[in-house]
Amino acid sequence: MDNHTFEDTQHGRFLTFTLDDVVYGIEIKNVTEIIGMQAITKVPEVPDYVKGIINLRGKIIPVIDVRMKFGKEPIEYTDRTCIIVIDISDVTVGLIVDKVDEVLTIDDENIDLPPASKTGIENRYIKGIGKSGDDVQLLLDCEKLLKAEEIEEIENIKTN
Repeated sequence: MDNHTFEDTQHGRFLTFTLDDVVYGIEIKNVTEIIGMQAITKVPEVPDYVKGIINLRGKIIPVIDVRMKFGKEPIEYTDRTCIIVIDISDVTVGLIVDKVDEVLTIDDENIDLPPASKTGIENRYIKGIGKSGDDVQLLLDCEKLLKAEEIEEIENIKTN
């Protein structure tokens, strides 16, 4: 199967997850896997939303608490808390989310541009607003979740 066909089967497919009562979606093509919470090794001198690193089958992966990244109050992790492992710009990162919901297919015509007003901290990470049935999902731009300097910082964690 050539890459082009593979891309097409993933187009419009989003993994949805919840923080508080808001549903977010990330393009499935960025998702490597979903794992339960792991033992996280703390790392000094990183932003507070970078919880540390995990060892995933011999690969060291930094993990980010998405709630804290979005300026929300941190909460206790529960048995629903998951780590979504994604690839952004050749860097593998784990995103800690309250719970993973489902994989949705959202057609392009059901995706609106985000509102122009920058109302909240998470708005700058939003690529679009997906509509499926009566529900709305805030679709995240994985590339914008981490700025270049943050990616560099995370890369440094792994090499130190």
